[in-house]
Amino acid sequence: MERAAVFDVDGTLVDTNHLHVATWWEAFRQAGHQVPMHAIHRAVGLASTDLIGHLLGEDRDTDQDAQLSAAHKALYGQYFDRLPALPGAGELLRRLSGDGWKVILATSAGGPELGALLRAIDADDAIDATASADDVDAGKPSPEPVEHALELAGVPAERAVFVGDTVWDMRAGSRAGVRCVAVLCGGLPRADLEQAGADSVYADPAGLLATLDESPLA
Repeated sequence: MERAAVFDVDGTLVDTNHLHVATWWEAFRQAGHQVPMHAIHRAVGLASTDLIGHLLGEDRDTDQDAQLSAAHKALYGQYFDRLPALPGAGELLRRLSGDGWKVILATSAGGPELGALLRAIDADDAIDATASADDVDAGKPSPEPVEHALELAGVPAERAVFVGDTVWDMRAGSRAGVRCVAVLCGGLPRADLEQAGADSVYADPAGLLATLDESPLA
């Protein structure tokens, strides 16, 4: 019976969360908003419009959303040629693929950003499909990105595991009915991830790979 290993990308497979924090902070600053970096960090993983709404509130001037998103995209795009994969990321995906798992990525990134992330991971041969922001109407914590990944895999939720690094990932996976595994390399506390639905928590992809036989991905 086929199984699916669904992965978030930013902060889970590629070490980008703090780049997002810095570039969102600068985008907000340029637009006249002083948003604390710690608040931005906890919002990373949301789709751009959702992140802006989460940080600036629903009573903000929404006409500014597109400008903020474009500024962040331009600032973050300066790093596309040197995004660093997290330790063990590519090796983990290849091991799972070799073990018979269908490996699916579920990410809010799309277009050139997604291409840069895939180049950083350098494991295209192990990835069966990618569910990007371009494919769904709602981002995490909606279950839609994970559900779409399961559709691509052709695997039901009970035979899938979702790996992510944020509370938004854990909530999305839980709402989709899959087992959730969290990694700490995105910078969020273990307790927050467990409270949001993580069944197991590991330091990073290398840590998960090292104990794979005792994990939900055994």
